[in-house]
Amino acid sequence: MAAFFIVTTTVKDPESYQTYVQSVGPTLAPFGGKALLRGKAVAALAGTLTHQTAGIIEFPDIDALNAWHASEAYQALIPLRSQAADMTITSYVVPA
Repeated sequence: MAAFFIVTTTVKDPESYQTYVQSVGPTLAPFGGKALLRGKAVAALAGTLTHQTAGIIEFPDIDALNAWHASEAYQALIPLRSQAADMTITSYVVPA
């Protein structure tokens, strides 16, 4: 059952953010992660827009997503992530 890592972001340091984004990519492959979307928010069609960008990464299942998130390679990026942006990160699974 596919799982999705979905992040909404408000960038604090554009240079650090770009470094973070570029560094995440290589950590995905060992876990079957595939970036589906990295986009800039344009407008709220309903509700209040509270972020600048969004990203979606697909994994084969929730175990792969959790293993990637807990991996040494990704955990090493968290200080850079915290410096670069304020993020809301959620995980979702496709119901059976």
